[in-house]
Amino acid sequence: MFTIPNALSLLRLALIPVFINLAGDGRDGAALLALLIASATDYLDGKTARLLNQESKLGAMLDPTIDRLYIAASLYVLCDRSILPIWLAALLVLRDVILMLINLGLRMKGLPFLSVNFVGKAATFNLLYAFPLLFLSQHQGALGKMAYIFGWAFSAWGIGLYLITGAWYFISGLKSIRFANY
Repeated sequence: MFTIPNALSLLRLALIPVFINLAGDGRDGAALLALLIASATDYLDGKTARLLNQESKLGAMLDPTIDRLYIAASLYVLCDRSILPIWLAALLVLRDVILMLINLGLRMKGLPFLSVNFVGKAATFNLLYAFPLLFLSQHQGALGKMAYIFGWAFSAWGIGLYLITGAWYFISGLKSIRFANY
């Protein structure tokens, strides 16, 4: 339970309110740093778990849960700053709410939660790298312009994959629930 990967996940969790507060106070450099550290820990916790053979049920639950919270916090800040349209953020949040309900249905039937697939991980990866870039894109100069281009490129891929995997998880979950009824 007390492993390096889980500690990295908890650090990412602790950085969520730090990021929101820093961004709200207009301390963009520090907010961006918190966001970048959080993105790096998402990559490092899984790598470290496999490298040190410290994979755990807690880590398998923490990582995607914290990813969802991190995405929601980033969406909040990006919408608050008018960087991202609210309808787009709502679409991504709706996807997660629907999948949470599917997982509740699975649990009520005594079935395991939906397991994350490679495409789902790629979708989250793209979004977790898009958000710091979109945040950075609001600043003047060449760096802001490059961040805008790459931020929206990662966003397009991430959002597309996020919605596609959401549909796949939804169908898979419904089939499992329906199959459990027979």
